[in-house]
Amino acid sequence: MHSIEVVLVMLLAVVAGGYLTRVMPRWLPLPLPLVQIALGATIAGVFGRGVTLDPHLFFVLFLPPLLFLDGWRIPKSGLFRDRGLILQLALGLVVFTVIGAGLLIHWMIPVMPLAVAFALAAILSPTDPVAVSSIAARAPIPKRVMHILEGESLLNDASGLVCFRFAVAAALTGTFSLMSASLTFLWLALAGVAVGALLTIGVNRGHALVSRVFGEEAGTPILISLLTPFGAYLLAEQIGASGILAAVAAGVTMSYVELSGRALATTRVQRAAVWDTVQFSLNGIIFVLLGEQLPWIVERAVQSVREAGHVDPWWLAVFVFVIYGGLFALRFAWVWVSLRIGLYRSGRHDTRPRIRLVAAMSLAGVRGAITLAGVLTLPLLLDDGTPFPTRDLAIFLAAAVIILSLLLGSFVLPRLLRGLEVPEEDEDDRELDRARHEAAVAAVAAVERAQHALPAAQANPDLYASAAVRVMALYEERLRRDGALGVDAAELRRADEAERALRLAGVHAERERIYALARHREISDEVARKLVRDLDLMEARYR
Repeated sequence: MHSIEVVLVMLLAVVAGGYLTRVMPRWLPLPLPLVQIALGATIAGVFGRGVTLDPHLFFVLFLPPLLFLDGWRIPKSGLFRDRGLILQLALGLVVFTVIGAGLLIHWMIPVMPLAVAFALAAILSPTDPVAVSSIAARAPIPKRVMHILEGESLLNDASGLVCFRFAVAAALTGTFSLMSASLTFLWLALAGVAVGALLTIGVNRGHALVSRVFGEEAGTPILISLLTPFGAYLLAEQIGASGILAAVAAGVTMSYVELSGRALATTRVQRAAVWDTVQFSLNGIIFVLLGEQLPWIVERAVQSVREAGHVDPWWLAVFVFVIYGGLFALRFAWVWVSLRIGLYRSGRHDTRPRIRLVAAMSLAGVRGAITLAGVLTLPLLLDDGTPFPTRDLAIFLAAAVIILSLLLGSFVLPRLLRGLEVPEEDEDDRELDRARHEAAVAAVAAVERAQHALPAAQANPDLYASAAVRVMALYEERLRRDGALGVDAAELRRADEAERALRLAGVHAERERIYALARHREISDEVARKLVRDLDLMEARYR
């Protein structure tokens, strides 16, 4: 019963955090993750203790669905277009950070062994897709930069965790093999991607086959989509591959499977609503859990600092700021060089990246749940039975860097991007116009065929001919507007916005009238629900 109460309290904290971020004044633009962390710390302080977090259970319950959803929804065109830069950040930057930050941490804190310093640097190297998305909600990050950051955060988890695993192994045994680490990384990456892709394809094809023969329940495809990331993660971990990459690959594959169009329209609408709820809930619980861990993390870190000879706990703040500064400097240098190489290869005359843009990409590399869960997996004892050196201090430094990166990203990044001129891409608008035009052409042809092919149309041709004229008029109006000559595209879009606003006003009026009829019992609630659902789908189309 205690576990149920804890889960309910955390969900209430997630809901309360959403309200608090909306009522806060504009001069205090705290992002939702920071508010949730503060609520988690408050819960731990009020009740005297927080939730005992099992890192392995945390990985299994929270990360697969969130990474799956990010892989599913991330724009694939941007991911493949900037794959070179994304791979440089996801692989090269991680190794660069492990070496540079590890040496810095060991130099600054000599009591922390070099292998432990490398382990801390490795778990600090991955950026977090959840935290990146939260920062993006408050900062006007250019679309292409956001795609690069999202792609990096999806892929650098595996490389960071592999480096972390080998650094911990070196701390336990005192040995390290570069060849073994390289081969292990290849197996983790390739096998993880293969498991995620093959499982998703197999499950969806099997479901489609069974559904064609026996039919399906309305909630079955939604439940299958919820179970797929867990299956991919657990199967990959069972064979020693990367469960994280398996979940990401499953999400990317799901986006292509979805293009088959087998799912019903109502299923897609319901599935999107379910996944939005899952994403909001899990994201919130992650940061509430981080806040609940803070009191005992700080307490044990202060004790570690005193045992190390630094009596003043303010040394902890010094360590945190120096480590974050080192991470920022390493990321800034790597991003600057990578962008300069990319500009040179593209044939640009000016190959110097904008300093503000590089600084923004560096600040946007915030840390989050994977860093916290990973550092908590540090073993308690060495192989000889002695306590793992500076474990509590490493956990505190990781948690503090997470919070500091969120704070700086939330407050500094919007000011850094303010007034930054980034060329706007109209590629999305062109693709949208082309897709609407070709869809309208296909719709007119389909209506013409159906007008004569439907069995009921042969029995009542005049009725169907009249209906076909009304339906095709909507599509032909769109085709006329798409083919209009001498008309500014921006003016057409403004006209579309005006029409959309008027249609929404009509939908709102319809809905209010239906509710009024139902309240006065002039229509049944069943009829009201059916009509309101149609209006809701229409409103979702115009949003």
